Amino acid sequence: MNHSCDVAIIGAGTAGMAAYRAARVHTERVLLIEAAHYGTTCARVGCMPSKLLIAAADAAQAVREAHRFGVLAEAPRVDGRAVMQRVRSERDRFVGFVLETVHGWPEATRLFGRARFTAPGVLDVDGQRVEARSVVIATGSRPVIPPGWRERLGSRLIVNDDVFDWVDLPRSVAVVGAGVIGLELALALHRLGVRVRLFARGERVGPLTDPELQPLTRQLFAEELPMTLSAAPLTPTLENDQVQLGGEQFDLLLCAAGRHGNLDDLGLEHLALPRDAEGHPAIDRHTSQWGDAPVFVAGDVTNDRPLLHEAADAGRIAGDNAARWPHVHHRPRRAPLAVVFSDPQIAIAGATHAELTATGVAFDTGRVSFADQGRSRVMLANRGGLHVYAERSSGRLLGAEMIGPAAEHLGHLLAWCVQRGDTVQQMLDSPFYHPVVEEGLRTALRQLSSDLHLPSPPIETCLDCDTSAEAGA
Repeated sequence: MNHSCDVAIIGAGTAGMAAYRAARVHTERVLLIEAAHYGTTCARVGCMPSKLLIAAADAAQAVREAHRFGVLAEAPRVDGRAVMQRVRSERDRFVGFVLETVHGWPEATRLFGRARFTAPGVLDVDGQRVEARSVVIATGSRPVIPPGWRERLGSRLIVNDDVFDWVDLPRSVAVVGAGVIGLELALALHRLGVRVRLFARGERVGPLTDPELQPLTRQLFAEELPMTLSAAPLTPTLENDQVQLGGEQFDLLLCAAGRHGNLDDLGLEHLALPRDAEGHPAIDRHTSQWGDAPVFVAGDVTNDRPLLHEAADAGRIAGDNAARWPHVHHRPRRAPLAVVFSDPQIAIAGATHAELTATGVAFDTGRVSFADQGRSRVMLANRGGLHVYAERSSGRLLGAEMIGPAAEHLGHLLAWCVQRGDTVQQMLDSPFYHPVVEEGLRTALRQLSSDLHLPSPPIETCLDCDTSAEAGA
């Protein structure tokens, strides 16, 4: 069977679904092609099931910590089967919402099968020919597994996708990779009573780049979570059906050592598409276009901020421009925002310390420790720190990195300020309630304002002139 369309979209995840909606604003001749299963990474094996596991872990930890408030409770007994039943049930519910959406779209606009280019604008989908005026590639990513590990470890090697199909919790897991996925899952499993050790090839734990906050991050997590850093080379083996690594035995090895975009086996050799000096696709993130060809790329396949909201934005841009091609529009992107749902939480808003340093922009840093921050101490969550970065010449907020309480909420606040182009003084002129964790942000902003040495605003507009220290602010 042959198909002809204006826009063919390869991949029905978050980016692909967003591209489909955007393209259909302009044309009904859209074809959404999926090779594996409908349902986004977020709903099926990513954001939502991992947060379900983390929520259970947080509940267990709250019981353990209750005595610190003078509330006496028995040690928690974790029912692994009940934990995983809720994870799978709620996960399936979230996936069901996605499936309802996709199956509600016209059947003529959906095609199931594996797509490969055979020529520019021509795809083979399991023997069916698809001719498309433009193509959106939204094929997602997959976990990176070091060579030989699968052969040596067999079924004892798992990736995060496998965790959420468990019927029960295992007794022990070695987690390789101290990035977002590895850190979140290792800490959650540890708090649910699984014996866990986190292994990393380097010293870095989590995504923070600030040279003061990264050592603090390592310290805070090492206080609770068994870790082996700078562990290269890692050579796990299987003996008596147990994974051997770092002198310990584990039931399973969870590999969270990064992800790789699914660009292979797409027949891209039939297209003359540019790549950078390192061989990465030359994709404009403001148009989603690959070079000047009618090929648009969006979502985790690009490895450019592999987050759901970024994938959705890129998908909308890709679908809109694919349908408009050759009239491609340049679209703005939102301020960067990333959150790690660990404890303490981690957030990055706007530019990172490393990015600012690399660009050579002159900036100052405002700092606060949560150790003595009032509301944080009330909640016994007084761990971590926040650094905010502002342009030295203008006082405009450029970015922030933090590890500490309520990072998911402070991260949003800071990202909005970056996107609006707020100055430090404009932020200080905004209301801060008492007692809240956000008062810690005000402390950092006050220090930053002092360091910047910018002209003071008129008295009638300065709402933060009283610099007296509220208790524990």
